[in-house]
Amino acid sequence: MLELNWLKTFVTLAEQQHFGKAAAVLHMTQPNVSLHIKQLESTTRVKLIERNPFHLTEAGVRLLQSSHKTLMELQVCQADLNAINDLSQGTLTIAASDIISRLLLISPFQLFKAQFPGIDFSLLNTTSSQASELVKSAQADLGFVIAQKESQPLHFTELQQIRWCALGDNLAQWQQAMLQPERVLESEPTLILLGHDTRTRDLLDSALPSLNLPTYRIMEVGSVDAQIDWAEAGFGVAIVPEFSIHTKRNLKTTVTPLPQFPTTSLGYIVRQNQILSKAIKQLLKWVDEEIIRSQH
Repeated sequence: MLELNWLKTFVTLAEQQHFGKAAAVLHMTQPNVSLHIKQLESTTRVKLIERNPFHLTEAGVRLLQSSHKTLMELQVCQADLNAINDLSQGTLTIAASDIISRLLLISPFQLFKAQFPGIDFSLLNTTSSQASELVKSAQADLGFVIAQKESQPLHFTELQQIRWCALGDNLAQWQQAMLQPERVLESEPTLILLGHDTRTRDLLDSALPSLNLPTYRIMEVGSVDAQIDWAEAGFGVAIVPEFSIHTKRNLKTTVTPLPQFPTTSLGYIVRQNQILSKAIKQLLKWVDEEIIRSQH
């Protein structure tokens, strides 16, 4: 009979391809990782791993495929059982980007802790793509994402349409230079955008020509807050969601709405047919109320 702990160890080792690294991820000793693999090979009566150099045998590759599916199904099953039982204790795991969590989730989380004191929540700071993978594998109960495409095995519910704005004093000056070719700019325009690991870049890149700018360069940063900070420091013009500046009371640079940019959906994802607990339903209600409040 295969032990689940052996399978978890095997999957982690296959991903890390190193006994020491797998032990660190699993918070185990390296001898215990080796023991689990020996027990797994002894029970299955096949060699799963070649150690020098490290690689999976044909049987190991087959077991890895099955183990991924088995462990995910068990995790999904446990999550659904917890939801059905409406447990008053446990952990709620949420995946969201930094800007979404800080602007939309802090107040709802405060209400959540007051009403459900026995439930801890774990917040995973991710991109939308990472959040999708975490929810899909049941490593997160709920994900808040931007520009999610409806796809199996995830269900997306829109909470808000995101509109875009430009933050920075030089946009109008740059656009004038485009209309007046004889006008010479002191430096090449710089647009401050999020990195390509966010889904928003697919939308923004196609919309940038509508700004009517001369040749420009792009400065990539990792967060919306970083975009705002660099634009405020005079390094260029940042293209940011309008909701990200609603709480910024002391902006020094010009804010220009960009109605020609395509709107983007902000919402949450869960697994298809996932059972939502009373606690998750209440949290989503509070998030919806926070969004409505932030728009006024």
